[in-house]
Amino acid sequence: MGVESHGETVPPQRTGDGPPGSTPHTPDADPPGGRRHGHALAAFGRELTVVVVVALVLSLLIKTFLLQPFWIPSGSMNNTLIYGDRVVVSKLTPGPFELQRGDVIVFTDPGGWLDEPPTHPGPVVKALEFVGLYPAGDNHLIKRLIGLPGDHVKCCTKQGLVTVNGVAIHEPYLKPGDPPSMTKFNITVPPGKVWVMGDNRSNSGDSRYHDDGTGRTGSVPEKDITGRAVAIVWPLDRMSWLSNYSTTFDKVPGP
Repeated sequence: MGVESHGETVPPQRTGDGPPGSTPHTPDADPPGGRRHGHALAAFGRELTVVVVVALVLSLLIKTFLLQPFWIPSGSMNNTLIYGDRVVVSKLTPGPFELQRGDVIVFTDPGGWLDEPPTHPGPVVKALEFVGLYPAGDNHLIKRLIGLPGDHVKCCTKQGLVTVNGVAIHEPYLKPGDPPSMTKFNITVPPGKVWVMGDNRSNSGDSRYHDDGTGRTGSVPEKDITGRAVAIVWPLDRMSWLSNYSTTFDKVPGP
């Protein structure tokens, strides 16, 4: 029913009614389809950003404390490792786990070992290396650990074998046809250092090549060791675990 005013009946005003000629006001409706689509894209973008950031942080943590990929830049470890192989290196050795004779280790240049100066990758590659999404390699070396700190390492016996603490070792990992060493040496590994040699003994610039006869310049400081190579992960047809051939050294006594 209307409301009487001065004898006239005024119809009740409805919500949204305005002055004559004005546009009626209607309650808010659902946003247009384009606006909804924009909101969905924005939400997806936020979620994707969070996922990417979390993935990068996890990758950085894994690379820093657990595992790091490397590529093989030379043939000094043939045929165990060949040029272009990608390996995964455990950062837990040295650390929670001790180094063992026979380990394949990755280390930074102790000084003058690399034939060429370290490369300086572009910002994108450098960033990917930093978070562990691109394998490092140019500024690192990879060799097999033969002598621990204090070990007496010598070449060679009458049979041409390397000895560690007086015990001759048979090395099945050597490149076929390679002798254990064409270079004679007789050293005691200094404290805090290790003696390393490539599996391709005739083509490896290792501890033998860089030593001054005392073991001081040819041994690698433990602080320069990045970790122990545990597996080949690329190419797929070469995927395998890397052995430290513990039976080769199981009869070697402590220093």
